[in-house]
Amino acid sequence: MASAGRAGVGTNQEDVRRHNLGTVLGHIHRAGRLSRAELTTRMGLNRSTIAGLVAELESLGLAEQAKPSGARLGAGRPSVDVKARNGAYVLAVDLRVDGLTVARVGLGGVIQSRATGPVPAGRDPHVITSSVVDLMRLVVKDVEPESALVGVGVGVPGIIRAEDGLVRLAPNLDWHDVPFAEILGERLGALGTPVLGNDADLGALAEHLRGAGVGVEDLVYLSGEVGVGAGVIVSGHKLEGAGGYAGEIGHMPFVPRGKLCHCGARGCWETEIGADAIAAAIGCPPERVGALGEFLEGVHEASPELRDVGAHLGRGIAGIVNMLNPRVIVLGGYLRSLFPLVQDDVEEQLTLQSLTAPRELARVTLPGLGGDSVLHGAAELAFEPLLADPVERLASACHDADAALAG
Repeated sequence: MASAGRAGVGTNQEDVRRHNLGTVLGHIHRAGRLSRAELTTRMGLNRSTIAGLVAELESLGLAEQAKPSGARLGAGRPSVDVKARNGAYVLAVDLRVDGLTVARVGLGGVIQSRATGPVPAGRDPHVITSSVVDLMRLVVKDVEPESALVGVGVGVPGIIRAEDGLVRLAPNLDWHDVPFAEILGERLGALGTPVLGNDADLGALAEHLRGAGVGVEDLVYLSGEVGVGAGVIVSGHKLEGAGGYAGEIGHMPFVPRGKLCHCGARGCWETEIGADAIAAAIGCPPERVGALGEFLEGVHEASPELRDVGAHLGRGIAGIVNMLNPRVIVLGGYLRSLFPLVQDDVEEQLTLQSLTAPRELARVTLPGLGGDSVLHGAAELAFEPLLADPVERLASACHDADAALAG
């Protein structure tokens, strides 16, 4: 995933300074709060240079200095802390088949405000866009006047073409080659074109940076909603594939001549562990699948049918372990509620089906960010231009998102 950067990269002195400025901001953003001494160590720069960069971030409203929060190390005065400030924020959108969430997220990954709503019937992208914009208006109502909107990130349960935000396929939304970034960008106007990402990829990004995978270089995030996808991190970098479409693991052939999948194929893994399979196992009516999380909360003991779903989950994870050798597999979406009920069945299949060597290194866990992994990932995607060049991004940022959305 995005690295902290390397001090001293650039074609001239100004490039070096701006690169270092963004790198310092990235460290503060990811940690929330660091001492100037820690920044000096991480950056490999002298104290006066770090002090100058911190002062510039303060003048931009992106950071502020504070009294040290930790214990003093060594002789001399304790180093001053630097923490993120509310001079910039992004709008993050988690578009799911069964609901919408929009959040205003500040530096440091702080969710400042959120609003939720249903996905409109018919799932027309233009109608969904209107719903997204309505929720955006709600979350920017109380934003501080001096805070600037620096980006919009959207998580979508589908295959996304990275360069232009074209949704090549979102089978559970029945979208085929939908230019959703363009459609939403037209409605946002002065706020700019949003950045789209696959929901599982964004979940993996967030868990890697802020959740259960902090410090883990090899991770798989399984997004278990109506469909199933995977975000994969290998040696600290996102596994993308030739077109950026890697990770559609829910459509891995799993049962020969099995159930018909929303993608048009038969026997995909998601037909055995996705929301429809879980709902059938616990007696949740098909028309209430959108409330599957609530149904699962009322289940205290797994039925044989639900244990079968758990076994299918374990078999699939075993394949992931054998193929990718991750250290952590994070279960998101409905799988987060399912796992505690069927953990023994998952673990049994992992033991039976995975190779000993990679299995010894792998750990299956729940998201450190709860149900907000995708939302945080969308925010991180939107923050990337600011972290690359704070000065340039702030110069083109919107300081009155409420007025822009009203227009």
